[in-house]
Order: sequence, then C-alpha cells, then structure tokens
Amino acid sequence: MEEYMAVAMVSTGYAMLAATSFIGMGSVVTKDSFEWFFSGPKILKASEIICRLMDDIVSHEAEQKRGHVASSIECYMKQHGTTEQETVHEFRKQVSHAWKDVNEECLFPTAVPMPILTRILNLARVIDVVYKEEDGYTHAGTALNDFVSSLLIDPVPM
Repeated sequence: MEEYMAVAMVSTGYAMLAATSFIGMGSVVTKDSFEWFFSGPKILKASEIICRLMDDIVSHEAEQKRGHVASSIECYMKQHGTTEQETVHEFRKQVSHAWKDVNEECLFPTAVPMPILTRILNLARVIDVVYKEEDGYTHAGTALNDFVSSLLIDPVPM
C-alpha cells in the first residue's frame, strides 16, 4: 500500500495543479513560497490524500471492469485482509482525518500567506465535489453539468 500511494499521489497531478494555480498571484507568491510548497507541507500531503482516496473509492469498480491495474482499494485489501466495504470505510476515515489536517493548516497559517493556503484548500474543495458521489472527472458531462449550470447559468440572485 505504501509503495502504491507513493506513486499514486504523484499521478493525481494535484501538486502540479496547486503550484500552477499560484501563477498570477503577483507578489504574494515568492521563491520562499515555492520552497515551502515543494518541501511537502502537511496541507499539500493531506489534499493529495483526499484526491487520491476519493478518486479510488468512486472509480474502483469501473476501473476493474476495464482491466486497469490495482488501485489503492486492492492494495489495501490484500495487505490488510479486509473486504472492499471495510477498505472503503477506512479510506473515508483517512479522508476525514486529511480534512482535519487541511483545516488545521488554514487555522494557524504561519509559513506562507493565507491566499496561498486558500488556493490549495479550494482545489481540495473542487476534488471533494468532483469525487463525492461518483467519478465526476471521468463522467464530467453528466456529473458536473448541474454544478456548472447552477454556478454560471442559474446563479442564486443576490
């Protein structure tokens, strides 16, 4: 499981997306900000866990039907001798703990300005919406359609 997660965290592309989101923030982002980011801060690691595990929970069955390689679900089940249901329950607990780490980092910001943390937080929020109930990335045309419509086409009047 540890070997899988080391590779799977990178394959989410989360760190690349988060770092890219810093572009255009002007003087808020400094060389020190990027050094902090690439040192692997707690908020980044927690957000990557949220991304990887939520994705694997909702896409596991479809990927197995397509003959994909083992996911974190299979790795955890094999290593710990658990059922799929027990594994999903454990992963949901890990996601919950990761959210607590994200919140902790945002409550006590010290290393970098809050706008940088907010970028990482907002990306984690997007991941939560995309993978909450189903694989919204793979099925974006159906899963995210209502969210985009309610945000851009039918917004709540102010």
